[in-house]
Amino acid sequence: MTDDKVAGLVEGIRAGRRAAVSQAITLVESSSAKHREQARALLTELSTAATSRDVVRVGISGVPGVGKSTFIEALGSRLTAAGHRVGVLAVDPSSVRTGGSVLGDKTRMARLAADPNAFIRPSPSAGTLGGVARATVQAMTVLEAASYDVVLVETVGVGQSEVTVAGMVDTFLFLTLARTGDQLQGIKKGILELADVIAVNKADGDREQEARAAARELAGALRLVRGKGEWAPPVVTCSGLNDVGVDDLWERVIAHREHLGAEGLHDKRARQQLEFTWALVRDELAQRLRDSPGVRAIRDEVRDGVLAGELPATVAADRILAAYDTGGTSR
Repeated sequence: MTDDKVAGLVEGIRAGRRAAVSQAITLVESSSAKHREQARALLTELSTAATSRDVVRVGISGVPGVGKSTFIEALGSRLTAAGHRVGVLAVDPSSVRTGGSVLGDKTRMARLAADPNAFIRPSPSAGTLGGVARATVQAMTVLEAASYDVVLVETVGVGQSEVTVAGMVDTFLFLTLARTGDQLQGIKKGILELADVIAVNKADGDREQEARAAARELAGALRLVRGKGEWAPPVVTCSGLNDVGVDDLWERVIAHREHLGAEGLHDKRARQQLEFTWALVRDELAQRLRDSPGVRAIRDEVRDGVLAGELPATVAADRILAAYDTGGTSR
């Protein structure tokens, strides 16, 4: 991609053209060294167009089967009807192993995908969770430069992916269900510590009372893990399928944003940028390690030694690092 094409892409993004947004996100997702250089040039140009604090960044996670896609479609449709432009990005840890997205978000959110004021992007194939994080943060920059003023980042995993997403958004929303036996089963203390807002979804019909009971139980659990003076995450009930309680939930998200205040939001994003800086460094170093001629020369030997039980992992790691230090890189 030439400088003229990058300039044309920047112009298209700032004009809000969907094709340009798609092409730019494909570029920032790429692990190619050439594409990374082009992506850096693109993002540098776009950084002046991003609206920063005016954009609402929300991470959404939840237990399997909680109905995240149905909820996101209901929320996104309400937001676009209110005049917002909504971008949805999905962080799928399974793509780390498969090399691609398995979410099929556009299929599962057909109504929102057809909305001209919404943009849905499945998870990138980035090779590592760190790579997924890099691509997602940069995709957020593209969306913000294209005047999407609400960015929803969905994660389907439970564990490190939640921590990753929480580190790139203003507010982290956790969806859960009633009728799961012990309401706290499978919900780790760490998730409760990350969550800024919690919602018990599928609170409709004969499940409404169970959902309210689950919400009360979760609210009690939160009092045990949150210190005095901290933000007290509200626990609400909703039904994404029937579009009930979605407005109330969004008001809780905005209330958390107001609780942070302009200074608090600035400080939070600054800390996130610093952590992202180091994440980029780690990701780049890992790539350079893989590309190192010295490492490639001993890779098979080290692998065979470890698999045969003849080479301890600590020794193997030292050999790889020594090969990198003395063997140079392909860059």
